[in-house]
Amino acid sequence: MPMIDADGCLLNVSVEGRDGGPTIMLSNSLGATMQMWEPQMAALTKLYRVIRYDRRGHGKSGVPAGPYSMERFGKDVLAILDDLNIEKIHWCGLSMGGMVGQWLGANAPERIEKLILANTSCYYPDPTNWLNRIKAVNEGGIASIADAVIAAWLTADFREREPQITARMKAMLVATPVQGYIACCEALSRLDQRDLLPRITAPTLVIAGRHDVSTPVEASVYIRSNIPNASMTLLDAAHISNVEQSHNFTEAVVGFLTQR
Repeated sequence: MPMIDADGCLLNVSVEGRDGGPTIMLSNSLGATMQMWEPQMAALTKLYRVIRYDRRGHGKSGVPAGPYSMERFGKDVLAILDDLNIEKIHWCGLSMGGMVGQWLGANAPERIEKLILANTSCYYPDPTNWLNRIKAVNEGGIASIADAVIAAWLTADFREREPQITARMKAMLVATPVQGYIACCEALSRLDQRDLLPRITAPTLVIAGRHDVSTPVEASVYIRSNIPNASMTLLDAAHISNVEQSHNFTEAVVGFLTQR
């Protein structure tokens, strides 16, 4: 796995799948590493060259001091693509990855073929929840919020049915560097990308989770309504829909990318 320098921050990047095929880049939620995409990898690597990466402040990537911003995250992606000499990609981002996708779609349209924005939002009108989370993590570490986050990530039914997957997701979350997590929360507390949506020209699929309390269905409807010609799919899942409804999520992604 290459480490790629983005303005002094080393980013952990993985490239797998078909050499020279069309490329899809996957982008994680807050508190997750590239491992969150394991349920999709077998199917996607048969069809695509697949790029995954750990966002700055996460996983094996560097943890520079904040503040971070969606623009910074977007420029990190462009640094990865430039280093790998890849001109154009399909983008699939979930939650925070979807927010970065909005920035890329509006600000680097020449690099985006098709855009998949899953379980995401473009705007938080009130920063209180993020400021409270920053305070909690500062005082008690990520372990202090982990159960509440996992309850929002996965439905109670799924957590009961799949305790091992749930435990892996929780371990991934708790292993996130505290300073990186907080710097990302600070960026989310300032999120307002509503003006970017009408500027997105790439064909766009919005994926929503019926039981998602973190980025509710209404947030997805708003995104779909404000991106020209966007379509939307609703899955029977909470926030991390690619894990909870892995087969249906993968089918939605591949179906969208392969349709003419």
